[in-house]
Order: sequence, then C-alpha cells, then structure tokens
Amino acid sequence: MTLYAAQTSVSPERTRAEIETLLSRYKATTFGYATSPEGAMVQFRLKDRIVRFTIALPKPEDARITMRGRRRQSAKVPEVVMQMTRQRWRALLLVIKAKLEAVESGVATFEEEFLPYILLPDGKTVGHHVLPAVAAAYESGRMPAGLLPAWGGSE
Repeated sequence: MTLYAAQTSVSPERTRAEIETLLSRYKATTFGYATSPEGAMVQFRLKDRIVRFTIALPKPEDARITMRGRRRQSAKVPEVVMQMTRQRWRALLLVIKAKLEAVESGVATFEEEFLPYILLPDGKTVGHHVLPAVAAAYESGRMPAGLLPAWGGSE
C-alpha cells in the first residue's frame, strides 16, 4: 500500500498556505492553524459554522520501523518523521479540497461533508461528541438516548 503524497517534497508551511488559499476561494471568512509536537489543527469559518480539522503528527517511534517491519537506522528517523509530516499535511489538503468540491458540485451538502468537524460552543467538535455514542450503539445493539430522534417519532 502506498500512501497519498508519500514522496512529496512540499513543506507543511506551503501546504498550509495552499489550504488557506483554497478556503479563501470557497469564501471562508476566517482561517487559523496551530501546531504542537503531537498534532496540528486547521480551523476556519464557512457557511456560518466554525470547522476544525486535527491531525496527529508522527513521532520518532512511528518512524523507527520500516513498512516491511525492519528497524530503521537512527540517523534516518528525523528525515522520515519530516517526510511523514509532509505527507499528512498533503492528505489534509486533499480531504478539505474534496469536501469543498463535493459541496460545490452538489454531490453532498455542507453539513453532510463537514458535520463531524463543526465546532460546538463547548470547544469540541460534533464528531467528538457523537462518535463515542455511535461506537457504543454498535457494541450494545441499541440506539443511544438523545443521539437521533426515535424512529417514527416526532422531531
């Protein structure tokens, strides 16, 4: 299996700039990002909603073993971590671009594409709240209370 943009030489900074340009083209009114050693976040306002994407960034231990299960030379680890970081930023750009194009083309609505990433007043995304309840529903075989209106019931 080959990852999308696995060999990219495009820097994370350039990719962030491309994301900002893309969002401007689709009429996002604000844009921001933050990074830490653990992860990165891109946030923007579009269609009167705040949307937040987060990505986990690779750690040195993620790069110590090759795809074939062999131990990588320690001197190569920082270079591989940087390559993995560039790849994840390019993948994020692709995801955002695909979602915006799906909405623009009428394939899906804004809410259908971005719902899990919409930021709520408590600072957490819809996905943060809903995904554990979905997992619990699959485990138990029962609908979690309050997640969705009852079948046949009023809304």
